[in-house]
Amino acid sequence: MKKKLFQGFLAFLFLILLFSSGCAHRPESSSSGYMSGSSLSQNEAVISDDEDDLNDDFGLLEDEFEEEADQISDPLYYWNKVMFHINDKLYYWAMKPISKGYKAATPTFFRRGIKNFFRNLTTPLRFVNCVLQGKGNAAEREFARFLVNSSIGVLGIGDPASKYPKLKAPDSESFGQTFATYGIGEGFYIVWPVLGPSTLRNSVGMIGDKLLSPVSYVDPTEASAGITALDMVNSVSFKIGDYESLKKASIDPYTAFRNIYLQNFRKKVEK
Repeated sequence: MKKKLFQGFLAFLFLILLFSSGCAHRPESSSSGYMSGSSLSQNEAVISDDEDDLNDDFGLLEDEFEEEADQISDPLYYWNKVMFHINDKLYYWAMKPISKGYKAATPTFFRRGIKNFFRNLTTPLRFVNCVLQGKGNAAEREFARFLVNSSIGVLGIGDPASKYPKLKAPDSESFGQTFATYGIGEGFYIVWPVLGPSTLRNSVGMIGDKLLSPVSYVDPTEASAGITALDMVNSVSFKIGDYESLKKASIDPYTAFRNIYLQNFRKKVEK
């Protein structure tokens, strides 16, 4: 029954995406709700693979003060704003205190090992999308890194591959990025509870991302959810304070993080 519902939902989203992809070329204007442009989404400001993202964002806050704000259709504005505030409260009331406690009780080397493990575990997602986008060199690096880190690095807990310049970790990839390279429009903006900001196109892409995540196939479902929660808490433990800093620099947090998400994602697609 769950499988049929999932398949139906997937088909429904694809149909909406096909009918609305053209909307990305007729975006609605939005005023800049923060001091200038930036390039982190609401959730990525807290959970990010790239530890240099925050410094890059504050650089953009200075460099893009006079640039025009990002544009996208936002027909679900009221839903999105409610979800934004719910996610904001979830961060301050749950994710932040849990992550702070976890950080205080867990040695840095252990947290780093867990971070390495989950990045290694999600290699199939990045590898497949590199292939689909024609990024042959990145796909080769992902495969080589997986072999080295899974063996010498003991299931990816260590990251010996990073010691070799030719095996530098490629940028993160997703089906949303792949769809974008194929010319599929963004559709409209949407904020999901817990998952954070997205677009219609990227929401469909998240389904593909989930299907390529080994954690999705862990039984029972409670165990899979627990592993995902550990990954999130561990990631946030490295980023405590980043979300607060970006929010503090915002005049209108909702508009700011919408623009932040769009700029960050579009920047990834251009690479």
